[in-house]
Amino acid sequence: MSALAAAPSLSLQWSDWLDLLTHYLTFSVMSVGGVISTLPEMHRYLVEHQRWLNDVQFNASIAIAQAAPGPNLLFVALMGWTIGMNAGGTPLALLGVLITMTGILLPSSTISYLGARWGHRNRDLRAVRAFKQGMAPIVIALLIATGWILASAHKDPARDWPLWLLTGATTLIVWRCRIHLLWLLAVGAILGGFGVV
Repeated sequence: MSALAAAPSLSLQWSDWLDLLTHYLTFSVMSVGGVISTLPEMHRYLVEHQRWLNDVQFNASIAIAQAAPGPNLLFVALMGWTIGMNAGGTPLALLGVLITMTGILLPSSTISYLGARWGHRNRDLRAVRAFKQGMAPIVIALLIATGWILASAHKDPARDWPLWLLTGATTLIVWRCRIHLLWLLAVGAILGGFGVV
């Protein structure tokens, strides 16, 4: 958790918190392939534009949340928590979690609920079938962009070749085999524990 507490103190006004909520409401609507597909835009906003998180905190939020059991979107809560901690401690950290989680959950949950009901009623329409097929390449492109952002934290490809090799091997295994992802995560954790990657 020390990686999450490494940034300087922030001075956030109520307008900043409202801006954070507005952006997370937007991210929610953009999260077509799941909230993880919005990571590139979150990185641009939180790290590059606002500088409320640094690269280490951003990547640590994702890594910790993905390693923990539970829903995929836990990293959103960790990002809100870290922004709040950087801004002044636990009360603001709880506010950060509340804002980011409300923003990411409210629109997408509402749209998903209403859209699923409508789609189920109209599942035989050509437009509904075409929409489902057309979304697949968009989701894949968003996930590739997410992987690119996470991989860009490693600035020295010559030194990080074992990590790139492991990434390529894992991609090939996921594509061609039916091995459960938890086994691949376990192998990655073991290799990381021994300092290989």
